[in-house]
Amino acid sequence: MKWFKVLLAGAGALALVLGGGGMLLPSGYQLSRSVEVAAAPDKVYALVAQPRAWKRWSAWNLRDPFMAIEYSGPDSGLGAAWSWRSASEGKGRMHFTAAQPGQHLAFDLYFVDFNSSAHGEFNFQPTGTGTRVTWSVAGDYGPNPLLHWLALVSDRLIGPDFQAGLDQLKVLAETH
Repeated sequence: MKWFKVLLAGAGALALVLGGGGMLLPSGYQLSRSVEVAAAPDKVYALVAQPRAWKRWSAWNLRDPFMAIEYSGPDSGLGAAWSWRSASEGKGRMHFTAAQPGQHLAFDLYFVDFNSSAHGEFNFQPTGTGTRVTWSVAGDYGPNPLLHWLALVSDRLIGPDFQAGLDQLKVLAETH
């Protein structure tokens, strides 16, 4: 019976540390990654502004080729949207909210599994040899103190997927 009391005390202490500590952490996060692409801004933009093209370069789509995706709105740019369901990548929605072809693309995201939203953007900056693509996102996990721990490490968790996607986008834009 003593071991049970020790176990309960340990579980209580852990819950207090995670919950109480999480309340002290920020709920918001932001991250950004960039890549240089040897292709014109309009060409790279087209691969990002078309939701159906994400299957060819997004780390999440490539990780789950059986992801269920439903598209709505126009095929590209402002108003284009899609939702997804995946056993490994979760459920969510993405909607393009602003578009300047070859320059800028903004989007809103909603993650069903976390009941959280985010806002992001792609910027396409011409360089002497092509385009510098920057993918940024900022979001908030809301009042749940346990999710604040996730906000603390979001850059380390999501950043590599951003970079992998941008690297694949680079390959795709430079070879097609």
